[in-house]
Amino acid sequence: MKYTKRTLLPFLGALLFIASCNDDTENIDNMDDTDGSSNAASTPVSAFDEFNPDAVTVSFDGDDITIESNGIPNHTSPYWEETEPLHIEAVVAARLTPGAIGGDRSFTVTVPAAPALAASSTATGLGAIGISVTGVPIFNDLEGNNRPIEEEIAQTFDYAGAHNGPSGYHYHIESSDVPENTMLSFDDEKLVGIMADGFLLYGRREMDGSYPTDLDESGGHFGVTPHSNGEEIYHYHIVNEFYFGSIIALFAGDLQGTPNTIM
Repeated sequence: MKYTKRTLLPFLGALLFIASCNDDTENIDNMDDTDGSSNAASTPVSAFDEFNPDAVTVSFDGDDITIESNGIPNHTSPYWEETEPLHIEAVVAARLTPGAIGGDRSFTVTVPAAPALAASSTATGLGAIGISVTGVPIFNDLEGNNRPIEEEIAQTFDYAGAHNGPSGYHYHIESSDVPENTMLSFDDEKLVGIMADGFLLYGRREMDGSYPTDLDESGGHFGVTPHSNGEEIYHYHIVNEFYFGSIIALFAGDLQGTPNTIM
C-alpha cells in the first residue's frame, strides 16, 4: 500500500494517545451521543495494507484519510483488452458490455479517520459508493435510470462481479466461486473495501466462519474484524441473502455514516 508518510506518523501518534485514554473514557468511541449518533472508533490502519498498491494511495492528514485510486484491477477479466496479459475468456458473463478496462480514470474520497454513525442513514445513488481493495469502485444495486439490477444486466457481470459502464469498470455483486478467483472475497471474512462514509466493508462471514446475526438494515454492526486487534468497531458485511437468483449484492442498503463524495 502507498502511504503518504509525511502525515502518517502524526496520525499514528494520535491513535496511540487515544488508546492510552481508554481506561478513563471507558471506550467513549462506542458510546451513544445525545443526538442518537454513535462513534465507531478509529479505522484500523492495517486495513489499508490490503489495498492494491499499484492502484490505491492512502494519505493521512490529521483527522482525515484520503483514498485515491486509478480504478485499475489487479485480477483477470474478459473486460481487459485481448492484448493485455490479464485478459481471459468469459467464464461467468454471458455477454459483455461495451468498453474495456483502462483509460484515464481517478477516484478520490476523503473520510474521517474515526467515522461516526449518523443520526439518520443516507440512501446511495448511481456511481461509486466505495473503493474496493483492488482499486475498482464499488457500485450499489442500481443501474441506469435507478433501475434495480435485472437478469439482463446480471448476465454482463464477470466472475469478479463487475462490468464496464460509462464511468468504466466497477463492481456491483459478490464475486463467483471459480478457479480464476484467487483474491476476491467470496463467502468469507475478507476485506472488500471502504465505503463513502468511511466504514469498512467485509465479506459475508465473521472471523470464526459464522454468519453475523445482528446486522442492521445496511449489513452493519459492531464487532471484531481481521484488522481491529480484538476491538469491536462498526463495519459492514456483504449481506448473506440472494438479491435474486444466485446474485448477492455487495451493498444494497443505506450508508449509516455521513457520506462523502467520491470524485
